Amino acid sequence: MNISVKSEYALKAVFDLASQYLALPRGAATSPVKIADIARRQKIPQKFLELILAGLKQNGFVDSRRGAEGGYLLARAPDAITVGEVLRAVENLRTGQRSPADDDPFGEIWSRVDNAVSDVLDRTTFGDLARGWREKHTAYVPNWEI
Repeated sequence: MNISVKSEYALKAVFDLASQYLALPRGAATSPVKIADIARRQKIPQKFLELILAGLKQNGFVDSRRGAEGGYLLARAPDAITVGEVLRAVENLRTGQRSPADDDPFGEIWSRVDNAVSDVLDRTTFGDLARGWREKHTAYVPNWEI
């Protein structure tokens, strides 16, 4: 599956906000994250990120706060936002909607592939991704030095 750079950056931005959200102690107030911080951590050009975040805000994935302490934060909990819905919003995709042509011997299989991909994307939340990433990168590594 090929996705645009815009979609890749949108996914990284939502992932970054989800990671920041989950890093807070349970019950702590979520504070806005500055665009420059997201851009630096995710290696996204800041001007392009501004446009992407504006689109994500318009689609209800993020909120913004103005002022010196302003920035962006998730509009919903990371476990309530799926990769599939962000991809469809950014790309205006209609995954899983391919109708097999009668004269295409592969039509049915491509339709099944589309449905399988959509299923995986729609069952994967940013909360799942952020927790999995954190566990993978904070795993205990024994130090055998004496």
